[in-house]
Amino acid sequence: MKIGIGIPNQIRDVNPTIIPEWASRAERAGFSALATIGRIAYPAVLDTIALAAAAAVTKTIGLTSTVLLATTTPPVLLAKELAGIDGLSGGRLTLGVGIGGNRPDDFVVDGLPAKGLGKRIDSDLAVYQDVWSGRPVGGGTNSAVPTGTRAVPLLFGGSAPASYRRMAEWGEGYVAGSVPAPMVEPSFDAARQAWKEAGRDGSPRLVAIAYFAHDDLATGQDNVRDYYSAVGSDTADFIAGNVHHGAAGVQAAIESFSAIGADELIFHPAVPDLNEIEKLAEAVR
Repeated sequence: MKIGIGIPNQIRDVNPTIIPEWASRAERAGFSALATIGRIAYPAVLDTIALAAAAAVTKTIGLTSTVLLATTTPPVLLAKELAGIDGLSGGRLTLGVGIGGNRPDDFVVDGLPAKGLGKRIDSDLAVYQDVWSGRPVGGGTNSAVPTGTRAVPLLFGGSAPASYRRMAEWGEGYVAGSVPAPMVEPSFDAARQAWKEAGRDGSPRLVAIAYFAHDDLATGQDNVRDYYSAVGSDTADFIAGNVHHGAAGVQAAIESFSAIGADELIFHPAVPDLNEIEKLAEAVR
């Protein structure tokens, strides 16, 4: 199982200048990927901005979103942004896609409300492929992306049957929510089943995420609770209560997610402290 690390773009009032150094150190530490979590209506750094910053200062580490709320953004614009990040990174981006809806304040673009999200993402996915293939946009003759742009690989989050269907149709795998492994296992099973029913070869790529903190667990839990507070105090408290503390907590997470067949586990930081990178790297060795 590969081990990746999150970028602290999702922490309230994070100093954006930490992101390039975080990305550089994470690559030197040997993690498989750098990942974002994000939303619009929160005082932090947008996923695409964080990924672009990381792409600019790294050369080999993977880049992914776990997950980006794609339905908040016009599809041509988002597809162009993602193509630029992928090109800047030399083809290292994987897009983790979510549709959102449980936090309506994220939907700030006129004409893109927090409803009809399933139909919207189905339409948007086709638009992404059109943009990445170089088809003209805006009614003219120009494409939005340079010649040679590739289709960005997709992972899908969500627990509705349609999420697994989209994964099997459009994606290369599934990314789970930030809950313990026993709660993730049914989702992984559903992803495998959808993949098989769609006649896809092999198995879907299965990605898990978990929060971690080493020195300041209380602050980390407060940060996580604050981020998820918009979906209700019970959910926020539950996720905050599952922040993995120290080397022992990290190892326990690795064992539990490995046991259910995760291909990659992304540890998201609960505190924006650069020292957390090396401590996590030491814990997973």
